[in-house]
Amino acid sequence: MSSTPNVTCATPDGAAWLASTGTYPRSTLANWQEHPDAPLVLPCGAVFDVVSAPVVFGRRMLDRLWDEGPGSGPVAVFRGRMLLFAAPGTAQRLPSLLTWEEWGGGHGSRTAAVPPLLCHGTGDAVTVPALSGGDSPTPGGSRWLVAPDTRHPWLPGPEVVLWAAVRAARAAVRISIFPPADQDAKVYDVSRRR
Repeated sequence: MSSTPNVTCATPDGAAWLASTGTYPRSTLANWQEHPDAPLVLPCGAVFDVVSAPVVFGRRMLDRLWDEGPGSGPVAVFRGRMLLFAAPGTAQRLPSLLTWEEWGGGHGSRTAAVPPLLCHGTGDAVTVPALSGGDSPTPGGSRWLVAPDTRHPWLPGPEVVLWAAVRAARAAVRISIFPPADQDAKVYDVSRRR
């Protein structure tokens, strides 16, 4: 059982925080309050970055963050991707940390267990789910898993996101320093030798 909080609707403070990323925060917030069931496109880089992961791997990361780590900031699912909101600068730093740790999934890496993570930072924008969790299903299953509920939510930095990705990958793929056992090998009990 995961300890991830069940905050599926953005609070007024959380909505104000999200709206603060736009060029015209008051207009963004007013438009969103008028249409609370509509998704919104928000710029990244100034207030937050977003790390987008395939939904299953992203869920493993989220579980590690809450069960073994410091928790997370806001998290949403949109069109089959998990959006983990992170501290500004994470989008620039995380890919190089994954490569340095040899977890980037590219040629020559230890494992391809970490799928490609899309990092959205300065100059990028992401579409976030509607403010309200709503009882009706949304197209593509878009929803908040951890909705923003304060004006200044804690956001994990690149090192914390790296830690969660590596832990999630290790949980998915068991890595051993020992070679696999030879099933046809003859085994002798040498414990009673004189």
